Amino acid sequence: MTATPRIAFLASQADAAQRALSELTALHGQCEPEHADVLVPLGGDGFMLQTLHRHGQLGKPVYGMKLGTVGFLMNQHRLQDLLSRIARAEPAVLRPLEMTAETESGTSITSLAYNEVSLLRQTRQAAHLRIDLNGITRLEELVADGVILSTAAGSTAYNFSAHGPILPLGAGVVALTPIAPFRPRRWRGAILRADTQVRFRVLDPYKRPVSVTGDSHEVRDVVEVTIRESRERTVTLLFDPEHNLEERILSEQFVA
Repeated sequence: MTATPRIAFLASQADAAQRALSELTALHGQCEPEHADVLVPLGGDGFMLQTLHRHGQLGKPVYGMKLGTVGFLMNQHRLQDLLSRIARAEPAVLRPLEMTAETESGTSITSLAYNEVSLLRQTRQAAHLRIDLNGITRLEELVADGVILSTAAGSTAYNFSAHGPILPLGAGVVALTPIAPFRPRRWRGAILRADTQVRFRVLDPYKRPVSVTGDSHEVRDVVEVTIRESRERTVTLLFDPEHNLEERILSEQFVA
């Protein structure tokens, strides 16, 4: 990164984010993402994920500022000292999950997920799923509202709400967590190596249809979903040293 970085400011449609966009571009100028040294999204975690999906292939470091409802992946918003904060920021390298979903119609859809991939029942009836790990069936039938495969960065989000474990960054693991399991009733999920290939097979897709969502990208009426950590894509998030992502994940485990 150059001494005075070229910054691409990106903002959600929230009023506060749009005001901050005007103020920050007046101070620092504006650069297109393709030519920037760093991306600065202004919004909440949802907008951060949109930014990663839209621009992650550029390989630019991302320093987000919270101007939304949830900001676990963001830094606090301050108008002052942005350049020095970016210079002192600590990197967190994330590797997303790569999901391939096969639908009833025979369509194959591929998507990335930086937080989690979740399979969910589409109707009042529970989903019936088979789970294979690296080609070996580990669970013949899971009867549940659904199941989540979460990265470490996403483990404090939907995964944690479903009583899944919080994972430390850099541990090289992902969390497999059932959502309201009925059978096996005592199964609470598993912690897997991040390079494990996980395949979900929908056992009765016509009577019990299932959708899959990678972050915010939903595919309905799936019959099979295969997920593994991406081998090619990484993104680097930048965080203020006093409140970096590793510290946030650790702190979440000691909240009363």
